[in-house]
Amino acid sequence: MELPLEAVALFSLKLVYETEGQSPLLRDDPAMDAYQREVFALLVRNGDVEALQCKVNECLVLALDAVGGAESVMGRELQKLADDFRQAATIEQLHAPLIALKDYLKAIQ
Repeated sequence: MELPLEAVALFSLKLVYETEGQSPLLRDDPAMDAYQREVFALLVRNGDVEALQCKVNECLVLALDAVGGAESVMGRELQKLADDFRQAATIEQLHAPLIALKDYLKAIQ
């Protein structure tokens, strides 16, 4: 589960910070410090759903702004997927909405 969490953070931050003609944002970039696999692994081990949702939400808020907000076509879909993720109550329930978020963010890169 840690890898998809890190991927959602990475794809979200890529939307925010990557600009055409500049170096791509990578997993070891300072912008990713708080969203690395090890950070997510600790939260998963502790079963801290709320902290996981908070961490991912930080990135999704930035990504939503980068795609034009909740009123844009991409923003509405991102908001819907983010809401599904926020409604999960257990680690197991996070998995399906997390994969959907990852796939969507990857597709809109």
